[in-house]
Amino acid sequence: MSGKIGFLGLGHMGGPMAANLVRAGYDVLAFDPVPAAREQASEDGATVVDSATAAVADRDIVITMLPNGKLVLDVYAELLPVAKPGTLFIDCSTIDVADAKQAADQAIAAGHLALDAPVSGGVAGAVAGTLTFMAGGTAAAFAAGLGVLEVMGAKVVHCGDSGVGQAAKICNNMLLGISMIGLSEAIVLGEKLGLSHEKFFDVVSTASGQSWALTSYCPVPGPVPASPANNDYQPGFATALMSKDLGLAANALQANGVDGRIGRLAAEIYSRFNQEAAGRDFSAIVTDIRKRSGEEPA
Repeated sequence: MSGKIGFLGLGHMGGPMAANLVRAGYDVLAFDPVPAAREQASEDGATVVDSATAAVADRDIVITMLPNGKLVLDVYAELLPVAKPGTLFIDCSTIDVADAKQAADQAIAAGHLALDAPVSGGVAGAVAGTLTFMAGGTAAAFAAGLGVLEVMGAKVVHCGDSGVGQAAKICNNMLLGISMIGLSEAIVLGEKLGLSHEKFFDVVSTASGQSWALTSYCPVPGPVPASPANNDYQPGFATALMSKDLGLAANALQANGVDGRIGRLAAEIYSRFNQEAAGRDFSAIVTDIRKRSGEEPA
């Protein structure tokens, strides 16, 4: 593959990802309907165009980072007929497995290659180029996209056929949501029992209750300086996105007959919290648990 890339979706994640491709020497045509996103992409060195179809003109690879599966399918319906034959479509959005499979099937039927390659690592990982990519698609599609994905991420895993990348993502985020709720409940219980955040962290970070949610994303200020808790829970990964991902996981649990009571409960908890805190980081769930436990919010 040569260095011609089309990039659609220049938000908090897509913008930095596109910027990393530009810095790596790729020729990036970029589009987003939001003027501020287009302006930032232009400042980052991408060539900003005025439509989605213009962004795929004579491209070897087209990358999408979009909010939901319906939009991905709508954009593919518009782009697939105008892309040159053999274009590799990489969708980095987090969407339903069925939608991912449908998008890939449509791309392949139109004579293209397709990968679903959702990411983990948040905005900080997108900026630093240290994302984890979970890819689903054929071996040929994965080989064609590996170099580009490695520019934007520190780890790229070929999880299986089309849709399996999305399966890995929703399983990971279901576990993360569950972990953050459990961690936050333990922290609030510790507060009630007189255990300081610092001592809680010192013990649990090296004990059997250790988790990524604690050691990399601690939901209270202090122990992990880079966590959103130290910035009034400004989102690295917004509550609205966690609620969406847990909803996808809950749907998958039901569709596949899995007795996932904790996963479904986590989806319910974040769905309710999202009504109050959509603009906050998902780790702010600790403040909700504290409030509902009869304490003043932090």
